[in-house]
Amino acid sequence: MMTSPRSRRRFLCAGSSLIALPLLESLGFRRFCSASVATPPPKRLVFLGIGYGVTQETWFPQVNDQGANYALPAGLAPLARHKPDFTLVQGLTNKYTEEAHWGSTFWLTGANRFEAGAGFHNSISADQVAAGAFGKETRFASMQLNGIDPDITGNGHGPGLSLAWDVRGKPVAGLNKPLTAYHRLFSTETTSIEERRELLKRKRSVLYAVLDEARDLQHRLGKHDNAKLEEYFQGIRDIETTLTKDEQWQSIAKPTAQFGEPSSSLAGVEEVKLMYDLIVAAFQTDCTRVMTYRQPISSLLTSLGIKVAPHDMSHYSPGERMEASQKRDLVQSELLAGLIDLLKDTKEADGSRLFDHTCLVFGSNIRNVHYLDNCPTFLTGGGAGIKLGQHLVVSKDTPLCNAWLTLLNGLGINVPRHGDSTGVINDLRA
Repeated sequence: MMTSPRSRRRFLCAGSSLIALPLLESLGFRRFCSASVATPPPKRLVFLGIGYGVTQETWFPQVNDQGANYALPAGLAPLARHKPDFTLVQGLTNKYTEEAHWGSTFWLTGANRFEAGAGFHNSISADQVAAGAFGKETRFASMQLNGIDPDITGNGHGPGLSLAWDVRGKPVAGLNKPLTAYHRLFSTETTSIEERRELLKRKRSVLYAVLDEARDLQHRLGKHDNAKLEEYFQGIRDIETTLTKDEQWQSIAKPTAQFGEPSSSLAGVEEVKLMYDLIVAAFQTDCTRVMTYRQPISSLLTSLGIKVAPHDMSHYSPGERMEASQKRDLVQSELLAGLIDLLKDTKEADGSRLFDHTCLVFGSNIRNVHYLDNCPTFLTGGGAGIKLGQHLVVSKDTPLCNAWLTLLNGLGINVPRHGDSTGVINDLRA
């Protein structure tokens, strides 16, 4: 059913040969080949969210089977070749999350939805903390990929698909199709640099005019309205940041894709495969160093010939629903194993593997059904300096954000806390 890792990698044109020119000349990577200064490749971070949890009986190792010699569960069997290079963590939870149907809204934030009596409150997600540190040197500070999933968007499962939330607790817009992501990464600008500069100049003029009017209005508003206006000001500042970033990169050509434009009709397994390819290509060409991908479960099941709806599948019992859940786990594990193959086979300019400088998280905000007390957490890659090749069970009520804090610190982002974190997980540190 699945194509081999080798055939999936054909678009990379034998790994390192693809990226030598873009990295060393087009994207400012001359520093890598400097004889006097050896700068290591940059760190990358990617979160892959699966939304509906896993099959508890066949995805998690036994709780008393910890350490490096644990028995790999059946649901993770396709990942056996990578077992020394990933760690499974059990027992993590988002203590403020009480509603499983809010999807992955709080998976990366650990926020209290009702903080200060609010009807809805969120905070910055872990990926956006990393984007603030890594995004200054890349064309895109971060990139959000959101698989289209009708079961979520149409049936009230949370406010949206985005895993990424900005410093104001607002969702960061994402790209819903591989074709859209492909064009964002690789399509050549058809507008001349001079025309783009003039357009940016006009946008900036409008921006300043609107900002001046809003500030004049501020003096005549009450406290509540001023709070709303402050959100508006932050939105204006975000536009300003985007304009500045556009100016910095408008004279630098985008890298050339080494594979053709994808079909606009890809869905399910084929969509996930191509999104994984695009993640590797984005990191390989240094277009961005931070990515999230909210995976499509409904279309994945459809592409596998499974007629059970994702929500029903997550409420499984022995029989058709459980079989659908287990088949979903196996296919996701196969796809993930292929992505890890790609990361290991892709060479950096200094000859090391992209895998060695990437931190990859695969998981969900729920275990299954509505259980939120053991978020499936799969960690791999050498980017965050964590101990790989183990099964770790943390103490009861350990915040999921403790894992995110550990990864952020391991990536060199020395924030003191994140979300509801209470500290780092020392047993994760290498």
